[in-house]
Amino acid sequence: MPYIRSMASTLRLPRPLVDDDATAVRFLRRYYADGHPGFSGRHFERLGGGGDAPAVKDRFTSDDLVAVTMLSVQVPPHTAWAILEEKSAALGDLLRQIPTDVDLVDVDPEEIGPTWPAWQLWESLRAMEGIGWVTAGKLLARKRPRLVPVYDDVVRDVVRPTGSFWQALHLALNTADLHQHLLDLRDESAIGEDISPLRVFDVVTWMVGKSTPA
Repeated sequence: MPYIRSMASTLRLPRPLVDDDATAVRFLRRYYADGHPGFSGRHFERLGGGGDAPAVKDRFTSDDLVAVTMLSVQVPPHTAWAILEEKSAALGDLLRQIPTDVDLVDVDPEEIGPTWPAWQLWESLRAMEGIGWVTAGKLLARKRPRLVPVYDDVVRDVVRPTGSFWQALHLALNTADLHQHLLDLRDESAIGEDISPLRVFDVVTWMVGKSTPA
């Protein structure tokens, strides 16, 4: 697994995203297959029409809170109420600063830091009771699937980042032409154009981490 390096970050790409397209495509097709229980995560981005749908893109909804349960995390009831009611306006103000039509690959790398609105929203969510870095990231990925990747312990153990994962992934998307490769894998697997390249990255990497037979 090659490392993608910068001054601040490193990222290790799993083999199916480097030189084993056949395995990556099998992973994607199995994950998104219909007709059997399969993986509940295949509903994450599509439930209720998606978290970035025009009518709901700038506010968290109950569909978003249900969607993250498809990825095996839960938002505690009192925190769910705060997200939907008490803190809805403040969280919405940050969401409005984060575009829905921009891919992570196209972001100025100098923006990816604590002053970046996406980073600020992640910190705001992470500070809420019962929400750790994983759940905060999944909520943000639900709202901005082209800009923020799903990221958890399984993916972290595979890619072994140093420094900021977002910065390291941004570098990989550019220097390793990974963004286009993810689009190609999505097209070959025929899982749907509504699935973002970042989600392709997550699913393949997660399947590697789970050692799921291809």
